[in-house]
Amino acid sequence: MEYSKQIIGNKCYLSPLEITDAEKVAKWLNDLKVQMNLDFVFSLTADEERFYIPELKKVSRVFGIIDNESNHIIGVTGLHEIDHISRRAMLGIFIGEEEFRNNGYGTEAVKLTLDFGFNMLNLNNIGLYVIEFNKGAIKAYEKCGFKYAGRRRQSKILGDEKFDMILMDILADEFTSVFVKETLNNLKNEPKQT
Repeated sequence: MEYSKQIIGNKCYLSPLEITDAEKVAKWLNDLKVQMNLDFVFSLTADEERFYIPELKKVSRVFGIIDNESNHIIGVTGLHEIDHISRRAMLGIFIGEEEFRNNGYGTEAVKLTLDFGFNMLNLNNIGLYVIEFNKGAIKAYEKCGFKYAGRRRQSKILGDEKFDMILMDILADEFTSVFVKETLNNLKNEPKQT
């Protein structure tokens, strides 16, 4: 499948999530390793995901994370609960393909999503929840500029254990664009055709 390269990084790019991605996304969302790090639990079929993708796109900006080399989808990222009046949203992300985890793809995909949110949607505050034991994700979010904003105590129960969900956020003036503004500068400096 050929994906649209909406916003391009060094390792990956973001493309609108397609209905044809439903089978892969459903497989990932049914993976316990993925589910345990999310703020929600899914148990769905590919047919249910095919229904869910267009519904989600009505209220969120959802992207497939596409590997630059193979042009295969490796995960999903998006901005949810978008409030254009207060200029805020919540970020969600997961890398579904295990071999692409812990290799910088998630960090770059977060930066691409932030760049889109701050510089294309004109948001001011983007937040996220992360489970307290996901130290790698917390470190990656901090690397992207997220700061600790609070916690929801014992708000995730797995097995018989209770975990806090940590709230992190970042403001537009705390983020440095490398992707959108570079593209804009390139467009401004292109010779004009007559």
